[in-house]
Amino acid sequence: MNRGAPPLTACEPRAVKALSLHITGIVQGVGFRPFVYNLARSSGLEGWVLNSSEGVFCLVQGDAPVVDGFPEAVRSGAPPMSLIEAIVAEEVEPEALTGFSIRESAEVDGAMTLVSPDIATCAACTDELFDPTDRRHGYPFINCTNCGPRFTIIDDVPYDRPSTAMREFEMCPQCAAEYADPSDRRFHAQPDACFVCGPRLYLELAPDTSAPEGLPEDAGYDDERVARHHRDETLERARSEAILDATASLLLDGHIVALKGLGGFHLACDATNEEAVAMLRKRKQRWGKPLAIMVSTLEDAEALCELTPAERALLSGTARPIVLARRRGSAGLASPVAGDLPDLGIMLPYTPLHHLLLASVGRPLVMTSGNLSDEPIATGNAEALERLSPVADAFLVHDRDIRSRYDDSVVREIAGFTQPVRRARGYAPHPIALPFETDVDILAVGPEQKNTFALLTKGYAFVSQHIGDMENALTLEHFHATRELYERLFRVHPTLIAHDLHPEYLSTKFALALDLPRVGVQHHHAHIAGVAAEHGVHDPVVGIAFDGTGYGDDGHIWGGEVLLSTWERYERVAHLREVPLPGGAAAIRRPARMAVGTLLGIDPALLHHPGARPLLSRLADGEERLLRQMVERGVNCPPTSSMGRLFDAVSALAGVRDDAIYEGQAAIELEAAIDPEAAGAYAFDITAGGPSIIDQQPVIEAVLADVAAGVSASVIAARFHRAVVGCIVTMGRMTAASAGTRHVVLSGGVFLNRFVLEGAWQGILGTGLEPLTHVRLPVSDGSVSFGQGIVAWSRRHEV
Repeated sequence: MNRGAPPLTACEPRAVKALSLHITGIVQGVGFRPFVYNLARSSGLEGWVLNSSEGVFCLVQGDAPVVDGFPEAVRSGAPPMSLIEAIVAEEVEPEALTGFSIRESAEVDGAMTLVSPDIATCAACTDELFDPTDRRHGYPFINCTNCGPRFTIIDDVPYDRPSTAMREFEMCPQCAAEYADPSDRRFHAQPDACFVCGPRLYLELAPDTSAPEGLPEDAGYDDERVARHHRDETLERARSEAILDATASLLLDGHIVALKGLGGFHLACDATNEEAVAMLRKRKQRWGKPLAIMVSTLEDAEALCELTPAERALLSGTARPIVLARRRGSAGLASPVAGDLPDLGIMLPYTPLHHLLLASVGRPLVMTSGNLSDEPIATGNAEALERLSPVADAFLVHDRDIRSRYDDSVVREIAGFTQPVRRARGYAPHPIALPFETDVDILAVGPEQKNTFALLTKGYAFVSQHIGDMENALTLEHFHATRELYERLFRVHPTLIAHDLHPEYLSTKFALALDLPRVGVQHHHAHIAGVAAEHGVHDPVVGIAFDGTGYGDDGHIWGGEVLLSTWERYERVAHLREVPLPGGAAAIRRPARMAVGTLLGIDPALLHHPGARPLLSRLADGEERLLRQMVERGVNCPPTSSMGRLFDAVSALAGVRDDAIYEGQAAIELEAAIDPEAAGAYAFDITAGGPSIIDQQPVIEAVLADVAAGVSASVIAARFHRAVVGCIVTMGRMTAASAGTRHVVLSGGVFLNRFVLEGAWQGILGTGLEPLTHVRLPVSDGSVSFGQGIVAWSRRHEV
């Protein structure tokens, strides 16, 4: 529990001194009180410690030199999962005390304390899980003060068992003794339980799924007869093992199992079984998009991926996200897992149930979110049995409720740092420290795609976990439920609302319906201001915001933007030349349509270029004529400056992808097609003006010429990506020189592209400028809410 700080050495008796300490940060649910208790006792001090809605309070008294050194001893030896933000010490009068005690928690109305994210099963619990002599051998819910569920089971603070989903489970005498013993690793571990008294597994089979041999008669789940009484340990262990064996048998036979985790359900199948993975895709309606897998050990991960030291640390750390790592060929995985993409999403077990199941199956498992496409993940047992019945052959559930819906986080190492792609379990709700103190509470409701919301209060921004695309009632319900939980737990009462400018976003409509002061924030300004604020840079920055869609001040669809930005305001210095978006969202789903719109927007004569013939030959009957008419008449063809749509157009022209089954597919596959050994690069023209125009015509003409000459898609992809990188570096250098700034901010979904971000990063460094991008938040729309909040606060305080 201790990072190695030696106990304080008691000195010869001297005058008694007392200190009152107020400790803030992540200091609840991480073994902090027992740590303080044991440190004080080993140091010969008297006093007490307690949890509060405001953090941790303690009183220590004894010999003055020992007391004086106590705050530093706390800071240097704190439990590994804690994060101390401040220790405020005040000398007080000594109290009449004997020994050191842990007092009952105190709730303070309106007070806020931080809550730990969920923590992967620690090494000590994993050892006990597989130790046949341990009473928790094989228990799927083993945990201690250093690991286990936290935010996904909490109802309120202080973080005590009655304020969690564990209040339904009365501890047996052995667990209660551990819970009450300050010297025990499970002292005040709120989810503490065992086979006798804790949550249990159930295996519910779909009507057409045959029961595996040995499945207990009472294995099925029925909410009306969930057992909450204490049970016989031996019988319960045998029942649990039989259920796990049956689940493993189902998976090895090619079935799909819905598995209840920490923040929701997974859909699992054998990752080496071609038919099982294909069936999962078909039933889940997840076409093309790569699937994440879970393996038992770091060595198993090494066999599948070329891991860097940073990626190994991420995989084996306490958050246990999905890590995007470079694949070692197919390595025995079913081809539908990730297709031909070079990266694989891989993770290690982070719950005891995962450890047990992976050990029993003995091979990698697909572990994808338990939902149908575009829906939030299922969390409740009844909900999963209903919503996932079209997908799953069996449901491995348990009776510990999930209080907050959390997807797995996705992270990557890039350009020498770690960056979240999707920030959720293991990272949220840990706050982002603000470079200022707010005097009002702000709610920023975020964008439509990859939605998160942000709550700014005092010196923190609480950015929610990934909510999803706000396009249906289930996701909107998830948004509201999570927002209400955050506001309750962190005692936030918003009096200022920040929102996107797009009038049809569900998040914007919600904001406009509130009877509160509001600030509308342009999408790309939010991107840039958020990065600058994360790095504490308030001076003007050059902002390169390249993505797919953002509602502009002029009502057009922006997405290829160069801004000169502060937190409060921005100037649109340059943007990609606008082209029509034929059919609006229909062009996003069909890159071939976007390619035709791009050619028509640049120069209709380009449709007669020999390099356009392969594309036109793949169009449906009458499609070219329809698109011409739409563009000529301006029917449902909103103008767009989107760089993301340019990636789509080039992907289609190069013959890589005509139809996108999932968001960003054409661009992802274009990046995957790059031949790094290919020579040459295309180039954009820059037309000076107010704003300047980044003209893609020479790039498109060069692509057409290469297609006509029979140049491969891999070479075209390389040359195009180098053109984009060159454009970013050139615009960053030119704008920084004219504005007298040295910071170039890179943000937006295009920078999910590894080639573009790493190339631009190195190129900007090479000009002597300092590139900035998100490190604690995603570079795509998952960070927009944070930027909205920054802009709203700044405009309120603008002089």
